[in-house]
Amino acid sequence: MLGSLLSGPGFLGTSPEMLALFAGFGLVVGVLFGFFGMGGSFLVTPALLMLDYPAPVAVGSGMAFVFGTAVIATLKHHDLGQVDYKLGVIMITGTTIGIEAGRASVYYLESMGLAGGVISVAYVVLLGGVGAMVTRDALKGDGGGGVDHEATDKDLDEYEIPEIAKKIQQTVRIPPMVTLRGDVRVSAWVITAVAFATGVLSGFLGVGGGFIRMPAMIYAIGVPVPVAVGTDLFEIVFSGGLGSYLYGQGGGVNLGIVAPLLFGSALGARVGSAATAVVDADEIRVYFGGMLLVGSVAVGIGEVGSYLGNATLELLGLVLVIGAAVVVAAAVLYTTVTSLRVTRQQQTSTAD
Repeated sequence: MLGSLLSGPGFLGTSPEMLALFAGFGLVVGVLFGFFGMGGSFLVTPALLMLDYPAPVAVGSGMAFVFGTAVIATLKHHDLGQVDYKLGVIMITGTTIGIEAGRASVYYLESMGLAGGVISVAYVVLLGGVGAMVTRDALKGDGGGGVDHEATDKDLDEYEIPEIAKKIQQTVRIPPMVTLRGDVRVSAWVITAVAFATGVLSGFLGVGGGFIRMPAMIYAIGVPVPVAVGTDLFEIVFSGGLGSYLYGQGGGVNLGIVAPLLFGSALGARVGSAATAVVDADEIRVYFGGMLLVGSVAVGIGEVGSYLGNATLELLGLVLVIGAAVVVAAAVLYTTVTSLRVTRQQQTSTAD
């Protein structure tokens, strides 16, 4: 099995080979997180599953990693005034219930010996669906599937509420009604429903849920894009922290996994954030969508390999998951370097 190939004595029970692997993967995930506003954190759990870690450890360690990365990003958005704490606090209620429901489902399936397979199938569907949507929007030039770096510079009153959000606001008028930043007025029950759904996702799959929650805030609640990004990260801090605590109580958080992942992602996130100043996200977004699609296929291959006891298929799945993320991160870095060279040449020509 893949896990036994790399296991051995080392830091917190993790072998040097695994520490290097996790630190490198964390670096790649950090670049994606810093650049797109949603990273490869949802690739961590399936990668751990393919390394033969128990489902609770894979999910719990994934949530702990999400918690660490979100804390740093939330502080940045707080300084920019892009966090709606009223919205975030309301969402905590639904998120709490959802996370516990998702966590209980994982342990129930684990007791039946089905958790790894069910979670892997859920990832195949989720990564495939989101990947197809991101790729389609990127090819159509709609700018979907990530943070619009230019859009976050607008004033909040310049954002137009999506039509579907307007219909929800007009249809669902169940008290109490709350007013959010950007002069958005919506039923607290709509916010709670969105929070519960993404909470279940977080608790069951070990992800922050941001790549679902952020679009839901925009299209279901109607908040402006920067507020959705900042508040989503604030919510991920809570959901990731709560999920980590709950899984940690049952021994589901492996610090030998989380520590090197966070170490690598801390550097990667700074690089990715810096890249947003010189690279157009639309140039890379299609690759990001492709990464999700490859990730979906990879998880499927890994699960088939695990079911058949075929180590070659398991290794292939793991290589595809990590390789796809590496390719996209490399594309971000390459485009950044190329853009800087072009800018420098233009400045030199102007000076001459």
